[in-house]
Amino acid sequence: MSAACRADQRPNRPRVVLYTAGAVVAALVLSACTSGGTSGGAGNSGFVSGKDGISTVAKGSRDTAPDLSGETTDGKQLDVADYKGKVVVLNVWGSWCPPCRAETPNLVKVAEETADQGVQFVGINTRDPSTSRARAFEKQQDVPYPSLYDPTGKLMLRFKKGTLNPQTIPSTIVIDRDGKIAARTLQALSEDKLHEMLDPVLAEK
Repeated sequence: MSAACRADQRPNRPRVVLYTAGAVVAALVLSACTSGGTSGGAGNSGFVSGKDGISTVAKGSRDTAPDLSGETTDGKQLDVADYKGKVVVLNVWGSWCPPCRAETPNLVKVAEETADQGVQFVGINTRDPSTSRARAFEKQQDVPYPSLYDPTGKLMLRFKKGTLNPQTIPSTIVIDRDGKIAARTLQALSEDKLHEMLDPVLAEK
């Protein structure tokens, strides 16, 4: 575990419980620096968890990504479904999250490297109480891609249980050109790890 994670795991540190339509939902709790996930999946999940922490699903067995749409951190409207035909890298982050701060330069670099290869990065900003904090983070990190603003985690609840759903902050998901979930990791990513997730999906025809 990194020093950043150890520093962030203080006693009595509040964990976020997500809400939908104003009702408390205890089904999913997101917190930074937790491991999350179930090795190999369960039931008919069909995904395989590698020793490298990257879970993948064979092309013919993938689940369709849920509706991921709404307002971005800069007040615009975004619908991930509009990127169908591209490979989408979806990253869940918060400006308060040390591992997110550590991995963002790697995401930015790979996003810039692959922009002309049909890859679209999209962030989901969660647990930030205001968009101003999120925007300040994006400006500081020179983030070139948009992020949906999801302070209470409603978008996370749209992923089906037993699929490659995001369970920690940060989480990163790769969505294939058909809008289906191909890979997921529940850890901060280096450039190499991100390419390990992304490149096989990008190479698919």
